[in-house]
Amino acid sequence: MQNDQGQGASHAKDSSLPKTVQDKAPKSVEDKIPDAAHDTGANKETGKVSHATGDSKVPKVLQEGLPEGVEKAVPNALHDTSGAKFSDGSVGK
Repeated sequence: MQNDQGQGASHAKDSSLPKTVQDKAPKSVEDKIPDAAHDTGANKETGKVSHATGDSKVPKVLQEGLPEGVEKAVPNALHDTSGAKFSDGSVGK
């Protein structure tokens, strides 16, 4: 049974978080965790997506949690965003 904040039931399809944490966290908090660590399917709604178009040395959970500005600043040798379309309309080089 869950309360008005969504506590009491996990909303994840797949998660590396302990079940007790999943059940106690409000849905709003669950949706802020990158889907690579706690998959609620919220990435499309929250914008927590990776813009990597090629190889990336950055772990997926960090890719989804990084602000776009940081993703753009990381060299393509570490996190390739060449050709990626960002929310501000810019394209990765």
